[in-house]
Amino acid sequence: MEALFIFILKSSGLLATFYFAYFFLLRKETFFNSSRFFLLAGLVTSVVLPFIVYTKIIWIEPAPAQVQVQAPAAVPTEFNTADAVANYHYNQTDSPQIAAVEENFEINWNLVSMVVYGIGFAAFMIKFGLDFYSLNSVLKGKDIQQQEDFKFIDVNENIAPFSYFDYIVYNSSLYTAAELENILEHEKVHSDQKHTIDVLITRIFCILFWFNPIIWLYKKAILQNLEFIADSEAAKKITDKKAYQYTLLKITTHETCVAITNHFYQSLIKKRIVMLNKNQSKKRNYWKYYAVIPALGAFVLLFQIETIAQEKKQNNAVVQRDTIKETKELITITKNTTDKELDDLKGKLKTKHNVDFQATDVKRNAEKELTAIQIQLQSESGKKQTVSMNGSKAIKDITLAVGTDTNGAATISVEGLRAPTPPNAPVAVNSERVVIRNYSSSNGDTPTPPTPPVAPVFPQGPIPQAPAMDMTKMPKPPKAPKDTNDKAAMSKFESEMADFEKKMAAFEPDMRAFEKEMEETMGKRSAIFEKEMEKYQIAMEKYGAEMEKYQLNLNPNFNYNFDMKFQERDIKLQEKEIRLQERDIRLQERDIKLQAAEMKKQAAEMKKQAKEMKKQAEEMKREEKKYSTKS
Repeated sequence: MEALFIFILKSSGLLATFYFAYFFLLRKETFFNSSRFFLLAGLVTSVVLPFIVYTKIIWIEPAPAQVQVQAPAAVPTEFNTADAVANYHYNQTDSPQIAAVEENFEINWNLVSMVVYGIGFAAFMIKFGLDFYSLNSVLKGKDIQQQEDFKFIDVNENIAPFSYFDYIVYNSSLYTAAELENILEHEKVHSDQKHTIDVLITRIFCILFWFNPIIWLYKKAILQNLEFIADSEAAKKITDKKAYQYTLLKITTHETCVAITNHFYQSLIKKRIVMLNKNQSKKRNYWKYYAVIPALGAFVLLFQIETIAQEKKQNNAVVQRDTIKETKELITITKNTTDKELDDLKGKLKTKHNVDFQATDVKRNAEKELTAIQIQLQSESGKKQTVSMNGSKAIKDITLAVGTDTNGAATISVEGLRAPTPPNAPVAVNSERVVIRNYSSSNGDTPTPPTPPVAPVFPQGPIPQAPAMDMTKMPKPPKAPKDTNDKAAMSKFESEMADFEKKMAAFEPDMRAFEKEMEETMGKRSAIFEKEMEKYQIAMEKYGAEMEKYQLNLNPNFNYNFDMKFQERDIKLQEKEIRLQERDIRLQERDIKLQAAEMKKQAAEMKKQAKEMKKQAEEMKREEKKYSTKS
């Protein structure tokens, strides 16, 4: 129940983030189609993102082992029965008394919450079913006229026109031919762009989260934006926008609407008329759609990262011995074992038990005590084992068990690490490091993990700047004079047009030079990066092969296996970062090219406009000549 409550809080917070971003930043913009997908993305994100959790592992040092010895409880030597019963009295004349136990009544709020939610959910589901039944009763048994991809149904009921997928329902007797044309163009947009899907999705979210007030405001925003889309697209196909607006006002008198459909009538008629007459928003305002990204990033960092603390494995904890069926001899290596004794032990084990023994990296302190040693063992069966001890103090005793395994082959194993202390005395663990490694390979020395290659970085450097980046330096076309008979004004206009064409012609080489410089710069960097990536991929393949060989040589009990898995994970994450870096570079390159293309397009449009104005000036001259000839 607690997990459900947390999910509701997270989902509500994400819904509020998208809704307020739309309300304060995008509500007055004319990017209606982009706002549609922005709002739908908010619904999906509010449900999906709370389930995406990133796990972060923090390695901590293990707590020192503490052995607590509890002393046995003191046993009394004498038991006084008189004292034991001294406080017990029984009076036969007294009536027995029964102590009343008061039970505290507690409300199960989890159950209450589930019941309340279930009642609300059931009520809205019933309402949803009734709305479908009402819609079906309107569509059932009606004559359908199929035109292109639309199904038109002319009804006799006094209801507002609406669309439901490819069905368009209206009452033609209530409108003139011009009004009906405006209505049908509007509903065609709803049907063609599948706005019914948006309506159904928002209705489902309202049923699931009926208790959240944000979802109802969210639904209103989505439906309102759908009407803006239909009005905007319909107005492009209608010549008389004023008549369309009068149609909007006329439809407000029809109060009967069918649910879960796109209505031509909406209560926000004033806002629709305002948005219909509003100028197109500037493209630079698209940044407002990305304003929600920092909020989503903060949400993930604050709530979707699960930190797990894990203790580091102690290398000196427990040493698992080999499987020995019968132990024949125990050999102990102490801090006082000499180099000669180690050499003799090597020959003795080889001759007597056919076991290979080798002691290396031997270090001693001033008292000639062993402080470091590495012992390599190999049984007759090929089982390998390495014991490494290194510290500032004298080593603990190492006990080796020599015997036979289940197959009868001679084997040797580390039996345990014994402390040089009296029995039952506390063991003080010093700072020495004990590492025990087991190998299943029958030949070869102790393998070492391969070193991963370093991933390349995309070459950085300055990027060529586009000419006239803010478009303020581009030439502006002159305005034609209103009075075509004004010879002085016409002469000035022709002179300005000639100057404008020269400036435009001078601007084009700068754009071509910028495009060429961009292609050369990014091409050189991409070529260098691709070569480095090829080398990196070859090195990664070699590293993968070495890793497979290394893991095959290791026993599954080898302590470093766990670390190597994390190393492989880091390599994969590194490769993923490289791919993301490549994608960012490509996106950056694409944006620069698009910017250059946009500027080139604007320059071409201005040049085209200049030609049209020049053509207009020539026509005005011809008209002037005709007028002067007639005079």
